[in-house]
Amino acid sequence: MADGYRRVMDAIYLACMGIAGVAMIVITLIVPWGVFTRYVLNRGSAWPEPMAILLVVMFTFLGAAAVYRAGAHIAVRMFAGALPPLGQHILAIVVDLALAALSAFMVIYGFELVMTTWNQVIAEFPFLSVGITYLPCPVGGLITLLFIVERLWLGPPPSDSVVYRDGGSTD
Repeated sequence: MADGYRRVMDAIYLACMGIAGVAMIVITLIVPWGVFTRYVLNRGSAWPEPMAILLVVMFTFLGAAAVYRAGAHIAVRMFAGALPPLGQHILAIVVDLALAALSAFMVIYGFELVMTTWNQVIAEFPFLSVGITYLPCPVGGLITLLFIVERLWLGPPPSDSVVYRDGGSTD
C-alpha cells in the first residue's frame, strides 16, 4: 500500500509541476501581448491581465504543494540547526502539523469560497465562473495535505523518486 501511495504522490507531483510550468509559460506569453496592444496598437486588450492573475493563482497553489514535497520551500534553518537531532525531528513534525492545519483551512474555507462564488462570472470572461477561478486554493490545500501524509507516514520521497530535492528537510 505504501508503494502505491508513493506512486500516486509522484504522479500528482508531476501533474502539479506540469500545470505550474505551463501556467508560467502562458503568463510569459500573454503579458507581453497586453503590453504590445496597449502601447503599440494604442488599444489595450482587456483579457491578458485578468488571465495572468488567474494563472498566477493556479501557479501559486499548485506550485507551493509541489515545492513542499520536493523540500525546496523557503525555510529558516538556523534555529532548527542548533537543536540536537531529536529536537530537529520533533520540530519537523510540528512544522508539518502546522502546515497540515493551514492546508485543512485552505480546503475547508477555499471550498466554501468556491461554492459561494460559483454563480458569479468574471467580466472579461463571462463564460468562466468565479468559483472555478478560486478552485486552486482548496485543491492546492488538499494536495499539500496528501504530501504531508506521505512525509509523516513514509518519510521524504526517496532519492530515486521523481522529486529532486536538497534532502527533504521541512524545518
